[in-house]
Amino acid sequence: MTVTGFITAIIIGLVIGVIARMILPGRQSIPIWLTIVVGIVAALLGTALARALGIPTTTSGVDWMELLVQVLVAMAGVALVSGMYGRRRGLRH
Repeated sequence: MTVTGFITAIIIGLVIGVIARMILPGRQSIPIWLTIVVGIVAALLGTALARALGIPTTTSGVDWMELLVQVLVAMAGVALVSGMYGRRRGLRH
């Protein structure tokens, strides 16, 4: 991955994390910074998963299938982190 690709993944990750949180039903009790981190990780993992599945990731326009994979990974990540973060905070109180 090039530097440009990495920076793009971070920017897309910011958006993907927020989109995933908005799509997920219910309340996620995690801070926005954690949502952004999950989105960035999901953007990187989603691209790798899309490539492994044979989805083209280097087209001249928007890679909608790659974006869909990234959002799905982000949704799973936000749900997982939300469950773990909520339980961890519950133990402290």
